[in-house]
Amino acid sequence: MHSRKSLDSFAISLMIILCICWGLQQVAVKLAAPAIHSTVQLGLRSGLAAILVLLLILVRKTPFTLRDKHLLPGLLAGVLFALEFLAISAALNYTSASHVSVFLYTAPIFTVLGLHVLIPAERLQRSQWTGILSAFVGVALAFSGAFAANQHDMADMLIGDALAVLAAILWAATTITIRKSNLSEAAPATTLFYQLAVAAIILLAIAAGRGEPLLTDWTPVAWISMLFQTVVVAFASYLAWFWLMRRYLASRLSVFSFLTPLFGVAAGVILMHDPISLRFALGAMLVLAGIVLVNFRKA
Repeated sequence: MHSRKSLDSFAISLMIILCICWGLQQVAVKLAAPAIHSTVQLGLRSGLAAILVLLLILVRKTPFTLRDKHLLPGLLAGVLFALEFLAISAALNYTSASHVSVFLYTAPIFTVLGLHVLIPAERLQRSQWTGILSAFVGVALAFSGAFAANQHDMADMLIGDALAVLAAILWAATTITIRKSNLSEAAPATTLFYQLAVAAIILLAIAAGRGEPLLTDWTPVAWISMLFQTVVVAFASYLAWFWLMRRYLASRLSVFSFLTPLFGVAAGVILMHDPISLRFALGAMLVLAGIVLVNFRKA
């Protein structure tokens, strides 16, 4: 098993691009929701992306069999992946996309806590824990103004927020499962295929059981949203994420996810004309400061 390394300029640049894509996905789901139910969206994009990944495996002739050592951890990762998306889909029915973004991207907190306990190489120093705290406070501050202005029913909001936190825990559990199993050494396409295929089966089965229509009158916005979610998010960005996880320390990569809700707000400003408050600007600076601290490690 080769050792992971700290982030270099390439990894940092790629993570920023990924965070932009992930920040856009909540807006994409919301934009397509009038035409396609969120659970159907997540199931369809997972299934279509799984087909793309399988084609990539065949073209590259990557060793792959359902009877190899990756099967059980792959199925577990896929189930956790599906449950995370199911929690996100449910959360969006009760609370705002901003709330979901904030609580979903507390996942790095749960990830680094788990990795800190389970993997010696992933243990963080005091300054890095300070960075985690700074980033978390920054995210909370950046969204605090939106919380105050939200008019959703409080009971529904609490349910939605709790589901978003549950999704964050499931995301962290998926990351830890991959790092602590044979999947950590598997080809990125193999890991991604397991997650997408299992998630697609579970999510579409649940959608069908609820009577949610698969084929409806899709609008142009819905088509564009699904294309983005499938090719860019579920296929390309996740493949790049697993490639990074094989080569770099997962706890350092995970902390960059704090940037994602900030990019999500930026997408909201551009696409939905949401205002930017002073709290958001201050929160963004705290997030960036936290990332610098987390990626600084004494020799």
